[in-house]
Amino acid sequence: MENVKLAVVFYSMGGTNYQLSKWAEEGGKEAGAEVKVFKVPELAPQSAIEGNPAWKATVEATKDVPEIKADDLEWADAIIFSVPTRFGNMPSQMKQFLDTTGGLWAKGKLANKAVSAMTSAQNPHGGQEATILSLYTTMYHWGAIVAAPGYTNPVLFGAGGNPYGTSVTVDQDGKMIEDVKEAVKYQAKRTVTVAEWIKKGNQ
Repeated sequence: MENVKLAVVFYSMGGTNYQLSKWAEEGGKEAGAEVKVFKVPELAPQSAIEGNPAWKATVEATKDVPEIKADDLEWADAIIFSVPTRFGNMPSQMKQFLDTTGGLWAKGKLANKAVSAMTSAQNPHGGQEATILSLYTTMYHWGAIVAAPGYTNPVLFGAGGNPYGTSVTVDQDGKMIEDVKEAVKYQAKRTVTVAEWIKKGNQ
């Protein structure tokens, strides 16, 4: 059986979710997957980005990361999303991209893909769980298989114990408070494993 193809799709303003995505890429590769990392298109005006040094630095750091296209979702067997929370919901940049997937959805091209999600916020109860669930709502409409980490590995408790997906708190200086690297890598490996089960079941 050919290797699982994993797409890691992120939106990042301060760099946190870009880092989470790189850790997911690492975990996916360790699990034997072919991994591609993508960003969603930016919608904010350049003037807003220029006025925020951290945002500007993230745009510069991710300038060589390809923007996600519908074809990339079709290519993938598994997809991991990583976004910051916006009032307990996904950012508009991610929502805008997901809203363009209707053509693939109508053809059944998004069904039976293993999907999982991660997020960040500036405080532990800043809508982290709700943000991940907002992403999963779309995935349920796709007919995708949500590969939530649950409590399937002790490493998840050290990262805050979010059963829906890895979430991390970021302080005012943009530093992650919880140590979530291993939880992210585990979540990626679990998502790849679920995708392998699906592929085997479809053979």
